[in-house]
Amino acid sequence: MPSFDVVSEVDHHELSNALDQANREIGTRYDFKGSNARIESAGNQLTLEAEAEFQLNQMLPILKEKMSKRGIDVDCLDFGEVVEMNKRARQAVTVREGLDKDLARKMVKMIKNGKLKVQAAIQGEQLRVSGKKRDDLQQVMQMLRAANLGIPLQFNNFRD
Repeated sequence: MPSFDVVSEVDHHELSNALDQANREIGTRYDFKGSNARIESAGNQLTLEAEAEFQLNQMLPILKEKMSKRGIDVDCLDFGEVVEMNKRARQAVTVREGLDKDLARKMVKMIKNGKLKVQAAIQGEQLRVSGKKRDDLQQVMQMLRAANLGIPLQFNNFRD
């Protein structure tokens, strides 16, 4: 019985490469000279740090550009609020991975409302979709891509 998994993952190696490139560009740009602006990473938590909120707003397009060039979907970023204190501004950015329960239930409901002959099962932070026909599975993939759920989706482990 053909099946595939729906997941939301980020390639951490590519993410660290994108952060290194962004930090290098921030360090060499004239408008950031002497400001000690940088992007730090700790697991799935990024911290943008600069002297003012204005500089943080200039750092965001650099980060997004470098991530998209490395093949990382920028929809996985969840931006926190800017905190200014002691002549420094910080912004926390979370890299979202995995499907939370509410989103997975919403996806299952969408699949069932699609009237296709497939079954969807939530397995931890992924969703397994199985059916008798490969065409039905491909229609489910198209439907999930078109849904624009606000999180990047990957389809892997396709078995025939």
